[in-house]
Amino acid sequence: MTNAPFPLSRRTLLAGLGGAALAGLPLPGAAQTAATRKSLTLRASIGNTVLKAGGEPVARPMLALAETVVLRRGDEVAVRFENELKQPALLSWRGLDGVAAAEPLIGRQPVPPGGNDSFVLPLRSAGTLLADLRLTADGGPAPMPALPLVVQEATPPQVDGDEVVLIEDARLGSDGRPLAAGTDSGDTPWLYTINGKPTADIALRANGRFRLRFINACQRNVIALRIDDHDVRVIALDSQPAEPFLARNGTLVLAPGTRVDVLLDATRPPGSTSAITLLDGGKPTPIARLITSSEPALRPAPRPLPAPLPDNGLPAQLPLGSALRVELPLGALTPGQLDWFAPGKFSPAAGPAFQVKRGRTVVLALVNRATMPMIFHLHGHHFRLLDRLDDGWKPFWLDTLAIDAGQTQRIAFAAEHPGLWLMEAFAAKWSAPRLLRSYLVT
Repeated sequence: MTNAPFPLSRRTLLAGLGGAALAGLPLPGAAQTAATRKSLTLRASIGNTVLKAGGEPVARPMLALAETVVLRRGDEVAVRFENELKQPALLSWRGLDGVAAAEPLIGRQPVPPGGNDSFVLPLRSAGTLLADLRLTADGGPAPMPALPLVVQEATPPQVDGDEVVLIEDARLGSDGRPLAAGTDSGDTPWLYTINGKPTADIALRANGRFRLRFINACQRNVIALRIDDHDVRVIALDSQPAEPFLARNGTLVLAPGTRVDVLLDATRPPGSTSAITLLDGGKPTPIARLITSSEPALRPAPRPLPAPLPDNGLPAQLPLGSALRVELPLGALTPGQLDWFAPGKFSPAAGPAFQVKRGRTVVLALVNRATMPMIFHLHGHHFRLLDRLDDGWKPFWLDTLAIDAGQTQRIAFAAEHPGLWLMEAFAAKWSAPRLLRSYLVT
């Protein structure tokens, strides 16, 4: 799962991969289309979270759905965002390609306290999406939350359970309140939650097959998850299908914002327990357990090997020979990087880092000049991670990549969606600023 064998230190741990249904009603006055129109309300408010075992609940911003909605590829979703916080909030999305109406700071602006915003999302792809409020929240009064959204395939794989596993982190100030990212946190320890709790038990049943959607929703941290006693078969990365493959030593490495869908076959005896351990370069943290039920096995033997998920229509080939090639420095502040902006100072009028005609391939050389890993996130398009010799690519798509200190990684994408799109970069450090540039597809 990694590009190169880096040790698991906090500075160099890298991501190598880098309910009931609601009937859909048309908006008033809107014409019916072939897509199924559904409604979705996301609400930001203050809630309570227990951040450590035996600890008291801590008040912090939360992002939640006001109703349960089953989303499928091809749906159109009328989104309403309600901000009940005492600070402005801006939705940002991972896993959506080519949805200009949802692009933060370009298609959408921060929503003031007590305000709301509405727009339409066409769901062109199935996969595990992530919405968060973090793009403009650095240094604010509180850390902002994230919310997973699942868009189902038209023909999903046969599984006996499908569960989101959301990993978040927090650090507490001297007053016991969670600190916002982009602030100096000193040597305060990291606290991790899984699905909003300090630990979790994930129920399996012998000879069953289970889909787990792992999400690194940490503010800045690259993490690894080690899953004991099971073959961990990766089937999707960053909302896009991958040719199924086994994670080495049952370990997944995830950059902030990364989503990894896996299949687990419950081959342990009934009543067995297996650990999921979080690794961040410090002391390993037991964060969850896989518990195989004592009930009889679901079937005499595990299911046969899975077929790949249906593709989402991304191009099978990228013509690299005619690609637009752009070097993009990250990390150290050099004259070539003066066009990176803090979100509060970003303006679409500042001009794009590069411009490309629709249909052309773009190759970006991501050059990390910093002394610590950098995280790069591309809006609007998914990309391929190119091989070292630039003669091919890894067999999966990504939208987020971690680049080690002093390293250059090359990525390629097909510029299919016209519009102005963001690129994000930040160091894998709690206090590091989030920086933005844009690119233009004409």
